[in-house]
Amino acid sequence: MATAIPPYVGPMGKIWHYSFRFLCGLIFLFLILPILVIIPLSFNAEPYFTFSPGMLAFESTAYSTRWYQDILNNEQWLFSIKNSFIIAFFATFLATGLGTLAALGLSRSNLPGRGAIMGILISPMIVPLIISAAGMYFFYSGVCIPPEWSFGMLEERACLTQSFPGIILAHAALGTPFVVITVTATLVGFDHSLTRASASLGANPTTTFFKIIVPLILPGVISGALFAFITSFDEVVVVLFISGFEQRTVPRQMWAGIREQISPTILAVATMLIIFSVLLMTVLELLRRRNDRLRGVQES
Repeated sequence: MATAIPPYVGPMGKIWHYSFRFLCGLIFLFLILPILVIIPLSFNAEPYFTFSPGMLAFESTAYSTRWYQDILNNEQWLFSIKNSFIIAFFATFLATGLGTLAALGLSRSNLPGRGAIMGILISPMIVPLIISAAGMYFFYSGVCIPPEWSFGMLEERACLTQSFPGIILAHAALGTPFVVITVTATLVGFDHSLTRASASLGANPTTTFFKIIVPLILPGVISGALFAFITSFDEVVVVLFISGFEQRTVPRQMWAGIREQISPTILAVATMLIIFSVLLMTVLELLRRRNDRLRGVQES
């Protein structure tokens, strides 16, 4: 909805009003333009990363879905898509559980060192990802299981590097801050008298948690889980450091495709990721609006 300029605003105020909106429009266009270019290029019938004369003339023969079909017929892409979903699912599960419990603990006003603990928990969002990836690589390289400790299941020494558990733990660490922040924001309007009332009526802590706390913070938990899932699914830096061939994900496959064999299939995958991310962000927005409505009911 457009905001009308108040009648008392002078000429300079009006200039700033329109200049600010024009600048915001330019920034938005700068951010959205690469997406607007990638999507039509993914339907290019020719194996190039540029618009062909036929595409510019809107000829039907210049457009094709061959690169989307190539994804379905390429075992490497299907393998990487499967790995990405498996890793993202388990990483989201861990991040959601740990982040929710951490947020519940931080919601207590008598917790000592709340600021320091919160800073440590959200540090993966602050520290440059390349530093985190390097640290995880050196740490995971030293966490190994010798064959004699594996009860015959391993023939050689196994470390967290180049393993699914290692990547899942790394992505869970990267996704936990998002869960902590979203659940903490939900707990701001939480009425702790409900838990005391539940206890006074004879409910044990487990019943209070699942019957009272979880339904009220569920929108924040789901929002944090979706953020954690997106973080894991789109992450490439940590994967490049600690993964092997068997742990190849979609972002790493795209990275390898750009370096080894440039194909418009990468553009088709990028378009699918854009659509997938837009759908998840739409769900997040719907959850946010639902949470705002619930807060309005509670506050009234």
